[in-house]
Amino acid sequence: MSWAGPFQYEIGKSPHKSAEPAEVVFDEQVPTLLCLSHLRWSFVYQRPQHLMSRFARDFNVLFCEEPVPTEDAQPWLEVRPEENGVQVLIPRLPAGCEGEAAEPVLRRLVDGYLAKLGVEDLLLWYYTPMSLAFTDHLEPKVVIYDCMDELSAFHGAPPQLIERERQLLRRADLVFTGGYSLYEAKRKHHDNAHPFPSSVDVDHFAAARRPQADPADQAEIPLPRLGFYGVIDERLDLPLIAKVAAQRPDWQIVLIGPVVKIDPALLPQRDNIHYLGGKTYDELPQYLAGWDVAIMPFALNESTRFISPTKTPEYLAGGRPVVSTPITDVVRTYGDTGIVRIADSPEAFVTACEAALADAEDRDSLLEKADEILGDMSWDHTWSLMKEKIQCAI
Repeated sequence: MSWAGPFQYEIGKSPHKSAEPAEVVFDEQVPTLLCLSHLRWSFVYQRPQHLMSRFARDFNVLFCEEPVPTEDAQPWLEVRPEENGVQVLIPRLPAGCEGEAAEPVLRRLVDGYLAKLGVEDLLLWYYTPMSLAFTDHLEPKVVIYDCMDELSAFHGAPPQLIERERQLLRRADLVFTGGYSLYEAKRKHHDNAHPFPSSVDVDHFAAARRPQADPADQAEIPLPRLGFYGVIDERLDLPLIAKVAAQRPDWQIVLIGPVVKIDPALLPQRDNIHYLGGKTYDELPQYLAGWDVAIMPFALNESTRFISPTKTPEYLAGGRPVVSTPITDVVRTYGDTGIVRIADSPEAFVTACEAALADAEDRDSLLEKADEILGDMSWDHTWSLMKEKIQCAI
């Protein structure tokens, strides 16, 4: 099928996966799942991408991002096919079309595209309650709210977010949460809430267990290396990183990821702190393979109160010992494992990293413990359990 008018297409390669995208595919015989997300598909490959790629086996998945500006006088909808048949929808809005003024425009764009596709059998999946403003008129079979973070605690959160979430919780048939702390908070407001901590693609990250050449930008960094990958934002404890680097100048701290919502000038600068920028999901195991210890130096603040970091099982799948600050879901899930060490101060963090470096030397024991912890954890398993909940709600 093809369409003209405002529904334009940009067929391009995803910057976070190596596979070329397929042509736009729409199967009129299967239901359509419209996912409304505050995260961009091509930003960091994480929970939404893992789940939507799998749901595309059973649904036409439309992944609608937040709008971006266009120089065009009229709004239009960019449609980009991604792997496994997912269609990424990006509303392009002219200058000045924002806030409440954008809501009816977004509604027309989404409605128009659903009409062009001939969608009759619809499910709605929300990552951001803000999208309710232009989708609350739709009549889906099921409404799912996958609450992966407490978004209202993040820097720059819209003031309407809390009220919009209340509305979404009233409308949702199912609520999934990205961890147990979030589940405990949301189950008070919804009687069909279920915890689904972020999982792991074990085979993907297990590649880090094999000896391999370092990427060019990491190859010249001396050992030992303490590494982190993820978004570098207000959730990271920058003073902690600076103090650890100062106390142990012989250790190299490798930080991988885009810098978001904080001034890059505030990042600690030392000879043994290395910022390598964002990397693709496919590249992460190669970087992880070159680290001695994986670290999670999260700040303890409102933005990290409910997080359940996906990288914990990913680091373990890669065969690396982990040192983390005392994030609640990390402590309760991994704190007694022996290879995920918890530290609540710079001095304790240094001590824990020293112990983790010793753990890394006993590789056979480390890998055995990691595999025991991971068990049958997988995104396929999470996806399967979520599908069961959805079928029960239909």
